[in-house]
Amino acid sequence: MTDRRRARLRLEISRAAVALFREHGVAGTSGERIAKEVGLSARTLWRYFRSKESCVEPVLARGIDAIVEALRSWPADRTLDEHLIAEYHPPADAEAAADAEAGLTVIALSATEPGLRAVWLAVHERSEPVLAEVLAGRLGRPADDLAVRVHAAAMAAALRINGEELAAELVCGTRPSDPVERLAAALRAAAHGVDADPAPPSSTHHRAGDPE
Repeated sequence: MTDRRRARLRLEISRAAVALFREHGVAGTSGERIAKEVGLSARTLWRYFRSKESCVEPVLARGIDAIVEALRSWPADRTLDEHLIAEYHPPADAEAAADAEAGLTVIALSATEPGLRAVWLAVHERSEPVLAEVLAGRLGRPADDLAVRVHAAAMAAALRINGEELAAELVCGTRPSDPVERLAAALRAAAHGVDADPAPPSSTHHRAGDPE
């Protein structure tokens, strides 16, 4: 099976799992039921996912990956707000929009489902190295620099909190704010100082009292 076909099948399984979790709850849904929904055996399902909760990962990752991909092209001469407004666009086609809503459904369920919560947190943790690469290039420092890693972790947390607030709005039925403006505000708070001119990497570490 090609990587593309494998990814497509994982996404199909993920969509089915979200629909079943929404209708029957996590406790009321088995891995066998998810497999049957997409015409697979349970044995085949476990080749793609380690647990029934982990089946939601592709739907969750799709939204995060789109944002991270937009950040990859963030140029040095543009602020974060300017870049996101120009380059990031919420899903417009029906399939992507349905996946975005499914992702918010999972996020809402994760508030009371530890298994889903673990998957949600893991998706964001995996985004940190990519965010660190983006910030490293902008700040002129290595990706393993402490400041770069802290900013990357903060931005990953900002993405998580932004998603959780959007999910809460979906559950409450309140009118959502502009998604791009909300996203920009969350990331701007996490990336405070990154919009400044890139700083050269420090070749030495000074301690208090050391000569300059």
